[in-house]
Amino acid sequence: MRVVVSGGEGFIGSHTVERLAGLGHTVLVVDDQSHPCLHPSLPAVEQITADEASSEVADALASFRPDAVLHLAAKGGVAQAMRDPALHIGAVLAHTVQFLENAFAAGCRNLVIASSGGAAYGDPVVLPAHEQLTPAPRSAYGAEKCCEELYLSTLGVRGARTLALRYGNVYGPRQDGTGEAGVVAIAATRMAEGEPPVIYGDGMTTRDFVYVEDVVTANVAALTGNLSGAVNIGTGVEHSVRDIVGLLAQEFGFDGEPEFRAAREGEVRRVCLDTGLASEKLQFRAVMAVENGIRKTAQYFRMDQEQKRVATLESMK
Repeated sequence: MRVVVSGGEGFIGSHTVERLAGLGHTVLVVDDQSHPCLHPSLPAVEQITADEASSEVADALASFRPDAVLHLAAKGGVAQAMRDPALHIGAVLAHTVQFLENAFAAGCRNLVIASSGGAAYGDPVVLPAHEQLTPAPRSAYGAEKCCEELYLSTLGVRGARTLALRYGNVYGPRQDGTGEAGVVAIAATRMAEGEPPVIYGDGMTTRDFVYVEDVVTANVAALTGNLSGAVNIGTGVEHSVRDIVGLLAQEFGFDGEPEFRAAREGEVRRVCLDTGLASEKLQFRAVMAVENGIRKTAQYFRMDQEQKRVATLESMK
């Protein structure tokens, strides 16, 4: 297939592009470089550096004529969106709508977007949360993701095959640990630098932590399948933030106490995702046990920190 991946230079995007290219698909990466994971790009993959809503990207889509589009580009997380909800929803939603409209105008009828299982369901009335639950987001971030899904469904009415992937809490190598989102990456970055991990609240909030390579498998299955609507992508198992930080501490040999801070507004208390639909319709099931995923992630952040240390020493010579 000819596949366009927006946000293809980011955390999930770069892993997905590698897999798609390795499977023989022709890939066009669209990324504005506002949040790249700094992983070397594949020389055989076509790239355009521009905002996904720009006329430049619209022209590239028309020229590329994609068979499928995977929209992964994102701007900010829960905390950032809560500080300025109108700015977040207006900018992000408008860009998504324009990008998808341009893809549709270019003839693409296979549209897949990244949504959020953790933020869309709010505090689910049942766990694991299933797709038949009415979305009840607690945050501006979750509300924006629900709006993206609703808009996407209008393209379905117009003849496209559309699918929203409601991700759990994705983690793994290449994730940025210097921002506000991604508890695994943030804690790993701090411990790699000899600093205590930060926990917001009491640490007993739970998430469905799903390893990035499992998410990539789901992305590819979504692009090549025929499921429409929305589907959860996770493990079906909840782990507390305190437990995850504890696993990371073991990997880093950190025996100190976490730094506890006030709970953040808009965060849900407990969530994990029912993955029965993904298993039945996409033949997807997460295979990475959280203990192994945390070990691989810690190895990456240790190596990354060592590379930074060596680079600093070289620059001082």
